[in-house]
Amino acid sequence: MDDKYRVPAIERAHLILKEISLHPGELKLIDLSRTLAINKSSMYSLLLTMENLGWIEKETGETYRLGRELSRFGHAAMQQGDLNESFHKEAAISKLKLGESFQLAKLDGKEVLYIAKEEALTPVRLASEPGMRLPAHATALGKVMLADLSDEEMDSLYRSDQEPFPHLTVHSITSLQALKQSLEQIRQQGYALDLEEAVLGFSCAAAPIRNAQGQVIAAVSCSMMSLQWEQKKQSCIEEICNLAHKLSE
Repeated sequence: MDDKYRVPAIERAHLILKEISLHPGELKLIDLSRTLAINKSSMYSLLLTMENLGWIEKETGETYRLGRELSRFGHAAMQQGDLNESFHKEAAISKLKLGESFQLAKLDGKEVLYIAKEEALTPVRLASEPGMRLPAHATALGKVMLADLSDEEMDSLYRSDQEPFPHLTVHSITSLQALKQSLEQIRQQGYALDLEEAVLGFSCAAAPIRNAQGQVIAAVSCSMMSLQWEQKKQSCIEEICNLAHKLSE
């Protein structure tokens, strides 16, 4: 890594967290300062900041242990890993049934972030690789996750956007009002469709993945060329809803 991009404070925080994790409830400020060769003033600022963030917690004896916020991060990371593993296992079966590709994605603001893919051997390859982003309003994946938001949350999310929205094809939704109308239908039917809204010649169905509290945490989709869509539409919708149900907690 180029040294000019390093952030020393973050590196020090990492060392502090590592030391506390090895000796939970044993180390005071002075102990950490001596062990890590960080002066007491800097150590105090780092510990206070991490404590305010919930990364660490101070015990009655002025010693430190890891905080609940880090536990939450760790749990989320484990869930993500489990979800990816489960997706590849289950989507591989669905892929064989339909002979089409499946995607796993999360909502990141107003964008869809693709996480994983099970790709079928088809004549035309759809570019939806992990790490790729697309506007949520123009995809089935995005719309089915946006449907979990309230009207107030939608207004807040799209507050600064000018209309018409940027469109990927002539079929893309271009206004907040039209998007809200589409989301209402999606809530009622439990899945979303993208009929050449993201890519001309391709159609897609997506369904939400929910956690134990019923919140949408991700979504899965099945994409195919529109010629195949006319033949496989119903089986695609049924399969994607079934896959999403299996992946939900």
